[in-house]
Amino acid sequence: MAALHPCERVGIDYVDTAPHRFANSVDLAITPDQLFEVFADADAWPRWAKVIRHVEWTSPLPPGVGSTRVVSMLGGLKGAEEFLLWEPGRRMAFRFNAASERSIRAFAERYDVEPTPRGCRLTWTLALDVSGPGRHLMPLSGLACDLAFRWFLRSLRRYTDARYAA
Repeated sequence: MAALHPCERVGIDYVDTAPHRFANSVDLAITPDQLFEVFADADAWPRWAKVIRHVEWTSPLPPGVGSTRVVSMLGGLKGAEEFLLWEPGRRMAFRFNAASERSIRAFAERYDVEPTPRGCRLTWTLALDVSGPGRHLMPLSGLACDLAFRWFLRSLRRYTDARYAA
């Protein structure tokens, strides 16, 4: 496994205050509880978030506050995550405690779920701070990231439509 370097252990509020934030939403034709089944399923993540190659829970299931996992991504990036929120059907959040990329100073994500008449609406917010040359490239790379996150959410919609087809 690639060497992991410590990240700042930010709290839940970091998602609202980080120097770089990306928020996108998608309407899904599944219940909030079904969405959390997808979130708990390590094998589901690579199917819709195409940057993710592998997810391994490193604490006992079911997930909850304090649960940990390691996520392996394209380009060899790995993140050791700790869950700060796990409220099935409502919201979840995690942060990187460590990452294989030294330039990641702090990283957190929050997933907010609202019931809708046809299923649920997911708002995914990613927050981070980087150091080094990446800090100066964030305005441009941020646009690319935002487009990628929108694509991931469209992929999530296709995945959940197929997984929970009537």
